[in-house]
Amino acid sequence: MARKLLYPTSLALDTLSLEGFSVALQPYDVKKPIPAEHSDAEILITWANSADNLKDAAQRLNNLKWIQSLAAGPNDVLNAGFDTSKVKVTTGSGLHDHTVAEHTLGLLLASARKFHEMRDYQTQGKWPGHLGGPQPDRPKGSFTSLRDANVTVWGFGNIAKCLTPSLVALGANVTGVARSAGVRDGIQVVGEDKLPEVLSKTDALVMILPGSDSTNNALNAERLKLLPNHAWVVNVGRGTAIDEDALFNALQNNEIGGAALDVFVKEPLPAESNLWKASKNLILSPHAAGGRPQGAEGLIAYNLRRFLAGQDLRNIV
Repeated sequence: MARKLLYPTSLALDTLSLEGFSVALQPYDVKKPIPAEHSDAEILITWANSADNLKDAAQRLNNLKWIQSLAAGPNDVLNAGFDTSKVKVTTGSGLHDHTVAEHTLGLLLASARKFHEMRDYQTQGKWPGHLGGPQPDRPKGSFTSLRDANVTVWGFGNIAKCLTPSLVALGANVTGVARSAGVRDGIQVVGEDKLPEVLSKTDALVMILPGSDSTNNALNAERLKLLPNHAWVVNVGRGTAIDEDALFNALQNNEIGGAALDVFVKEPLPAESNLWKASKNLILSPHAAGGRPQGAEGLIAYNLRRFLAGQDLRNIV
């Protein structure tokens, strides 16, 4: 009897690429309990599953051997209660690099060129003359262009490597920050011990840190004060990497130029959050940078082939 693989209907997967394997493919609804007739599944593909669905799967899929998450981070799977001593977990790392990099570039351009302010005036039927017409070219002490801007990318992984060629092509001076220093893809990457020196010269800080205890509130009040008062903060990593109260205070006190955030400590962002009050110099996007894994079928097929052969899997946790 073929081993059973459950795949989510939350994503339009091309299952034709998986039909050559000796597995029985079964779709499932990620918002509902796993049907009883599929509780014998050995392989579970996850994408946008509800917490209740994953907890149910952890309790009832007793034959489960491998979970392929299509998310870049597997926190939802790891928090569901699966016995990871018996169940292998692999992530969708690499599937979101291009979409997140593109969104990040958009947030940087919006921040520099003030598209958000222009839109605000448009909705009021007003002409923002101060944002158009003759303008000083790259004035000192401001972030108005990526050309010659010092862009610091904190969290220099695959997404950063996808983003930086576009930044360099537009003339930015890019510096990476990571746990270990070195040169990666032609970009100078410094260790976190160099943050005080790097942040003091930063025009735009891009944060792509993963969520973990070590990155919780990585950008705190102390580090925010190291940034020039014209610098913008762009976060597309994890909301927990920023102390949101400290960021709000920095925005309100004009201690930084602004922020463009795609991720938050709590999502959706609660109505009572102070961040809603910082509308003038804050751009909010609703965790929209990723959300569309590219090449999922290729990753599933690659890992499925290796799983059936008893070989090491890609992106194993």
